[in-house]
Amino acid sequence: MLWLYLHFPHLLLDHIRRSRENHGALVVVEGSGQKVIQACPEARAQGVQAGMRLKTAISLIPELGMVRADHQQEARILEDQARWLYRYAAHIVLVPPDGLLAEVGSLQRLYGGLSAVWQTVEQGLNERQLNAWVAVGHTPLAARLIARTGKGECTADKGHILRTLGQMSLLAAEFDDKTRIRLQRIGLNTFGEVLALPSNELARRLSPETLAHVQKIQGNRADPQTPWQPPHYFRQQADFVQEIEHSQGLLFPLQRILSELEEDLCWRQQDTDSLSLVLRHRHQEPTRLRIRTSGPEHRADAFLDLIRLRLEQHPLKAPVTSLVLLVKRFLGREAATGQDLLGETQDLNEAWQTLISRLQARLGENALRQLSPQADHRPERSWLASDVLARHKPWVQDHSRLPRRPLWLLKGPQALTETPPVWLSGPERISGGWWDGQRVHRDYYIAQLASGQLAWVFRDIGGGWFVHGWFG
Repeated sequence: MLWLYLHFPHLLLDHIRRSRENHGALVVVEGSGQKVIQACPEARAQGVQAGMRLKTAISLIPELGMVRADHQQEARILEDQARWLYRYAAHIVLVPPDGLLAEVGSLQRLYGGLSAVWQTVEQGLNERQLNAWVAVGHTPLAARLIARTGKGECTADKGHILRTLGQMSLLAAEFDDKTRIRLQRIGLNTFGEVLALPSNELARRLSPETLAHVQKIQGNRADPQTPWQPPHYFRQQADFVQEIEHSQGLLFPLQRILSELEEDLCWRQQDTDSLSLVLRHRHQEPTRLRIRTSGPEHRADAFLDLIRLRLEQHPLKAPVTSLVLLVKRFLGREAATGQDLLGETQDLNEAWQTLISRLQARLGENALRQLSPQADHRPERSWLASDVLARHKPWVQDHSRLPRRPLWLLKGPQALTETPPVWLSGPERISGGWWDGQRVHRDYYIAQLASGQLAWVFRDIGGGWFVHGWFG
């Protein structure tokens, strides 16, 4: 087997930076807040280094941004990267707090060689604005050790991999302090020198645990890896160094998150019609917004437009410290139809759903109504105003066989004081309603009144004339 390992030297730092529009100096400090453990390039350029006391760093950069290390947050971010890598490799292993392992030997034929796999991963890292040290190894532990030194190469040559391992110091090979001291006392300073010992001498000088460690690196002992399975939802979070006071400031991180949602939906070959947006505040309860679309959707720009409209209707009640976008509802994607010669989709239904979604976001979900046909011959009862449906099949009829109907139907028939002078069509008899006690028996005509208006009129069983609608 062949394994690829991704070591993220400053994953939390990258996560924070890619949600910021301005890339100012930023550091991650340990839990106590006394020492810098990660520094961005801008901070390093001004003299701030990992291991430096925070007070010293602030004296160098007074406007320095700071983020406190959070193990739970780092675990969540690592899982986000695993979900992305899962698109390219099925066997993914999480190695907290900063590593991902993927079996890639079986992918070489699919991608056309190891170099293609390597390039695919690097391209994904660049698109996600993440820094990672990548390495390939014939065992999981070998790939991990090489990646953590930053000396990984795109090669499946076992001999070359062993030579790279052999040049490692005992510390880089992750020998414990007691074992390192014992080995150094007999003149062994590199992992290669340890491997050169005869097997019986290796077993005598190393503890059973250390011997197992060496054998796992070599591949002489089984090292099973439990594959990680992605959750059945999409969740992304953006954390802010400085609180966001205006909703406009939320659009930049949302644009990045929604782009990743679009990629995830396209990979799943699914859509969604429901997004949950949670805005967290320092001293108040979170603001929870539910974004609904009128139909299945996957486009990031469509989601962003709806969220922008909702934020315009709901100003921030307090500054935002972080936001979470969650999608739990996924819908099967229908085959695309109506494409022109250039492959451009001309889906009027999609445009209609976009319009409905925007109106609902601006006016409210219950502000719109749609007309639906009802199985009743009586004109005033042949339609119904109902909630806008997300997905419905249009009512299809052969319009060439239907009688002409007015565009403007009155709420109720209005009596005519004179008989229409010009008749254009009719009669059309409508008789029904006996089942609910409101029976009608009418002969309808299209007629022109003396005023010149084109009307839909009828004569009832009593002989009276009424107008029921107007033609445009």
